Amino acid sequence: MPTPHRPQAHKATRPTVPEVSRSPLRQRLLAGALALATLWAGGATYYLVFHDEVLARFVSQQSAIQYDYEERIGALRLQLDRAATEQAAARDGIAQRMAELGRRQAAMEARQALLATLTGESGALPAPTPTSEEAPAAETPTRALGAKPFPTPFPTQDALELRTRDEALPGRQSARLVETRVAALERRLDGLAEAQTRLLDGIGLRAGRGVQRLRGLVARLGLDPTRFERSREPGIGGPLVPLSSDAFGFALLQTQRSIAEETRLRHMAGTLPLRRPLSGTMSLSSNFGARLDPFTRGYAMHTGMDMRAETGEPARATAAGRVTLADYSGGYGNMVEVDHGHGLVTRYAHLSAFDVSAGQWVEAGAIVGRVGSTGRSTGSHLHYETRIDGEPVDPMRFLRAADAL
Repeated sequence: MPTPHRPQAHKATRPTVPEVSRSPLRQRLLAGALALATLWAGGATYYLVFHDEVLARFVSQQSAIQYDYEERIGALRLQLDRAATEQAAARDGIAQRMAELGRRQAAMEARQALLATLTGESGALPAPTPTSEEAPAAETPTRALGAKPFPTPFPTQDALELRTRDEALPGRQSARLVETRVAALERRLDGLAEAQTRLLDGIGLRAGRGVQRLRGLVARLGLDPTRFERSREPGIGGPLVPLSSDAFGFALLQTQRSIAEETRLRHMAGTLPLRRPLSGTMSLSSNFGARLDPFTRGYAMHTGMDMRAETGEPARATAAGRVTLADYSGGYGNMVEVDHGHGLVTRYAHLSAFDVSAGQWVEAGAIVGRVGSTGRSTGSHLHYETRIDGEPVDPMRFLRAADAL
């Protein structure tokens, strides 16, 4: 019987499959390890060689960014400082304007008091004193942007501009509000000043018209105005203090002069015999001037005018004055003579009785006697005379002037 074939001997001379495939894998691993080592060595070499340059570049970039932000922050701070300075200047300007408004108001109150003395009215002036609503206190300066450090990281430019605008806005709004209200106060004071000027102009115009009317009265009477001036002016003097160039002050001075002149002329007119000596309707029986004498029937000078009246009717003083005569006086019969000053004298003749005595002061309209027919008279009437410096003048000159007033 043949011997069986032994495959064991043949198996020992041939390599197995795992042993054949293990060699290329090892080679790849070694190649990979070598590549990694090469990369690491290259990277390490690059890091060692270029480390300082990279670091310097990085630091330079960061520094440039920081400097750029700091420059922007500085510019914004300058802008805010400028805004704060402008706001402070605006506050100072508002304060000065308010102070000027206060001075103007005080001046107008003083003017109103002067106008009140001229018109005799109340000197109250609506006081445009600024209230808390009209002129609130100016806002505090805008807070500087650098008062508090910015947190890290640095804020962006848009954030800085937004913050600046938000902080500055309330101050701007307040400044505009104050400016608007101060301007309103200024306009109000301007209106009051114009009203005072118009009032003063009206007072001066009325006083001027009064002066013209009274001067016309004196002219119609044929009197010299100088006779009513004081013979000797009182002593006046003092240091020279020039007036300011205030238009209102000049207008006030002119108005006061006109009022003083009108007052003087009115006082003068009060001394003129302008009233009627008899009450009621005046009826003349004989005028002033040449006439046929009732007794001789020839032409003669009649030095007064005869006024019809019943016996006992009161005869009244035509102006204030002092009685210089209250007695019987020849053809005048019972006569009262009143001296009104400045050379003016009135006479009331043919009286039936006296109501005054010599030396007595009488006011205009006071009863000086009673109508009668004493002396050279044909019947009950009042003989009334006016004399200037002893010379008789027509009494109708004064009576007509009184009607013109």
